[in-house]
Amino acid sequence: MKQILNILPILTFFIFYKFYDIFVASGSLIVISGLICILHWIFYNEIDKISLFSFFVITFFGSLTIFFHNSQFIKWKITIIYIIFSMVLLISQFFTKKPMIQRILEKDIKISNIYWHKINFLWSLFFLFCAILNIYIAFYFSETTWVNFKVFGFTSLTFFLILMTSIYINYKASKNK
Repeated sequence: MKQILNILPILTFFIFYKFYDIFVASGSLIVISGLICILHWIFYNEIDKISLFSFFVITFFGSLTIFFHNSQFIKWKITIIYIIFSMVLLISQFFTKKPMIQRILEKDIKISNIYWHKINFLWSLFFLFCAILNIYIAFYFSETTWVNFKVFGFTSLTFFLILMTSIYINYKASKNK
């Protein structure tokens, strides 16, 4: 259920963009992101921190996009989110006892701390790469290309990294047995 809730905003944005424009899509993104927070509260008695953070960033940049009728604001939204994710992972990497990825996954996965640090660092680099890639695509390609890449390109890249991370974790976990 949580995975479905997490994919709804991007699908909603894409559908409204294809049938209307980026401004209607931005408005729908704000609405669905708020609805996701409410649904998290209804189903899980808590609001997912990432969903809440995303809602505030989406509302800020989406509102600027609609108010100023300028699509550049919504294009920066994902860049800002990726940079913040990258920074949080890097800060946890170097300034806390456990990297953020380990804190999220360690109850289900048992591997050595050194591997958690490698995975955490890889993901921080991935988010930084995605932020830079988004800037490039958003400002050097058409709006339609950016929307398609935002929906399908970043989703594919993320899925690929999840797959590679899972293979790496399984390999390291099997060696620990």
